[in-house]
Amino acid sequence: MKARLQPVLGEMRYVVSLLTLMMVILLRVTPGTAVAQQEEVVAAGKREFHGHCAVCHGLGGKGESVMTTLNLLTVKPTDLTQLGKRHKGQFPFWQVYRIIDGREEVKGHGSRDMPIWGDVFTEQEGGTLADETRGIGRTLAIIHYIQSIQEK
Repeated sequence: MKARLQPVLGEMRYVVSLLTLMMVILLRVTPGTAVAQQEEVVAAGKREFHGHCAVCHGLGGKGESVMTTLNLLTVKPTDLTQLGKRHKGQFPFWQVYRIIDGREEVKGHGSRDMPIWGDVFTEQEGGTLADETRGIGRTLAIIHYIQSIQEK
């Protein structure tokens, strides 16, 4: 991450936590409107996922993609539809966030095969603090999409 953005990361984590809490509260208070908004977030996350994640994880998130078919990866990507099952029925929201953002490496990758999307999204948006916020929004949208494809 760029040096000028690092001092505010702790503050940004706090803001992201508050925003997530506010989203949860709003989803419970205004169900009709919230469902439509949640569908929009999931749809945006699906677009981001297809543009950035599907090349390795596959369109359905099961880890079957052209990269695996051609044996271009050192480790088969995780079946993202099974994350909740693998964590006793609880979707590991913040762990997924840290993996996508680049704060937590995926065990078994050896070198980091998966791009650090937090940095990529921030740079694509322009690199300022406001751009970093938009990048965080893109990451959160992907996570909400992954959460929506969990198999029971």
